[in-house]
Amino acid sequence: MPNPPNTFRRSNLLPGTGALLVSLGLLALGTGCQRDQVAHYRVPREATSGHPDHPGHAEEAMPSEGMSAGMGQDASNVPPPPTPKGALKWSLPKGWREEAGGGMRFATFKAPFEGKLEATVVVLPGPAGGELANVNRWRGQIGLPPMDEAGLAKGRTVLKTKAGALNVYDFMSEGQAKSRMVAGYISTPDGNTWFLKMTGDAAPVAKAKSDFMTILGSVRLD
Repeated sequence: MPNPPNTFRRSNLLPGTGALLVSLGLLALGTGCQRDQVAHYRVPREATSGHPDHPGHAEEAMPSEGMSAGMGQDASNVPPPPTPKGALKWSLPKGWREEAGGGMRFATFKAPFEGKLEATVVVLPGPAGGELANVNRWRGQIGLPPMDEAGLAKGRTVLKTKAGALNVYDFMSEGQAKSRMVAGYISTPDGNTWFLKMTGDAAPVAKAKSDFMTILGSVRLD
């Protein structure tokens, strides 16, 4: 009786052919497994470089001098900030000096007062998250709870400057060791938002506030 078509008989295989077929089968199986692994491998997403719609990253991304030294970072390698079109200008009181910023910080002010005190200028494109969000972020930095729109209006002082209306906020932390923050917020006609902020221990900030308010009141467009 003839064999069915397409059916192989062991007697028709050449010597060693069976072992070869087994090896090829194992190789194909291994290749299939590798393909399956590659197909299911997930590449991690790249880290986000910035969050223009989430305020605060500009200031948080700029390490202080102490942090840079402690982490072995070379501050001279930090690129200077870009100079936006129509940048703000200001006048400094006697004894104050300005240092160029780096990274996302536009400038740093050095006050002639001892104690923990830092004054910075940051500029971001667009509304930078909005005034309420920024103010609540500042409050969180010194341990204060967020406020609503009504509280924002109550805590706001408006300075009329040559660059437009500049909103000023003055916050004091709670507890025995008090921190204080005086911050100015202004949007310029080119669409940028500027933050001029002084923060530190309550005593040196109190000494420097009058000078800092003079700086805020002197801002003008380039």
